[in-house]
Amino acid sequence: MDVYWLEQSEKDVPDEIDWLSEDEARFMDGLRFAPRRTSWSLGRWTAKRAVAAYLNLPDSASALPRIEIRPAATGAPEVFLDGQHAAISISLSHRSGKALCAVAPGAVELGCDLELIEPHSSAFVGDYFTAEEQALVERQPEADRPWLVALLWSAKESALKALHAGLRLDTRSVVVYPLDLSFDQQDWKPFLARHAGEKVFHGWWQIAGSTVRTIAAAPPPALPIPLQIAPSVSEGSPCDAASGLLIVSARN
Repeated sequence: MDVYWLEQSEKDVPDEIDWLSEDEARFMDGLRFAPRRTSWSLGRWTAKRAVAAYLNLPDSASALPRIEIRPAATGAPEVFLDGQHAAISISLSHRSGKALCAVAPGAVELGCDLELIEPHSSAFVGDYFTAEEQALVERQPEADRPWLVALLWSAKESALKALHAGLRLDTRSVVVYPLDLSFDQQDWKPFLARHAGEKVFHGWWQIAGSTVRTIAAAPPPALPIPLQIAPSVSEGSPCDAASGLLIVSARN
C-alpha cells in the first residue's frame, strides 16, 4: 500500500489567501492570535498541496480552493473536493515552522508526525514511555538518546493519530518497536507500533537535520513516496492542465 508525503515550511505559504475556500478564509479571519493563524494556514497549505498532487490537480488559485480540509468528529482531518467527501486518508503534523502531510487511498488508518530532536529529562521518559521503551533508551549511548526519544515519541503520536485518538489516550498504551536503529540521515527505517497489545501499525521513520518524521498505517505501507512540486505556470496558459504538483514515483 502506497503512502505519499509532503513537507512545507512557513516561508512556502503565500501572503495572499486566494488558495483558501470562502469558509476557510472566514475561519482563519476568526483566529485571534497570529501564531495560531500562522500554524493553521501552514497546515492547510501543506495539506491542500499534497492532496492536489495526489489527485493530479493543478497547483493554482483556481484549483486549491476546491479542496477543503475539515475536522471529523474525532478531530482527524478529512478531505472534501467541491463540497463532496473524497476517498482519501490524510494526516497532518506541525512542528517548529514546518508541516508534514501524509496521503493514502481510501479508508487507510494513517498517522504522521514531526518532532524536533532535543534533550528530554529522565522524568519525561519515565512519564510517557513504557518499561520496554525506557530500557531501550537506557541501553543507548548518551549522545544517541535525544534522537531515539524523539523517534519513539513521534511514532507514538503517528499511531495515536492513525487510531483517531491522538493524545486523548495514554501514550503508554502504544509500544514502539524500532526495527532498525542505524543512524542514517534521509534514509527511511521501519518500526512497529502496538496499541494495547492488539492493534499493530507498521511505520517508517526518517531523520532530516534536527527533525524526525514518522508515518504509521494499517494496512502496512510501502516505503513512503515524496510528493514534489513542479514549477507553477500562469493560469490559462497551454500547459495549465498539467501544471503544479506531480506525484514522483521514485522512492528514497
